[in-house]
Amino acid sequence: MTAQTIILIFTLVIYLIIIFVFNKARVKYAGGKVGKVINLILVTVCLLFIADYVVIFDQVLDVDLLDIIRALFRTAALSFLAYGGAKVADS
Repeated sequence: MTAQTIILIFTLVIYLIIIFVFNKARVKYAGGKVGKVINLILVTVCLLFIADYVVIFDQVLDVDLLDIIRALFRTAALSFLAYGGAKVADS
């Protein structure tokens, strides 16, 4: 097992814990600003998850293309969080 595989497994566990905890909180705090913030966090974590696990396609896609896809998903996650946070703070 390579170091990259161990790191991917560790981050997968962390992502699953975050998604599980915030999904339970989303059910409990549905509606209002807290519900919106929880949804923002869930979408951001899902986009970051996709960005981290694009590396699975390293056999199929070029490394430069994987880096571009990873950067796009990370940028999308942070942009979504910033825009959504501004909308929640505005309301």
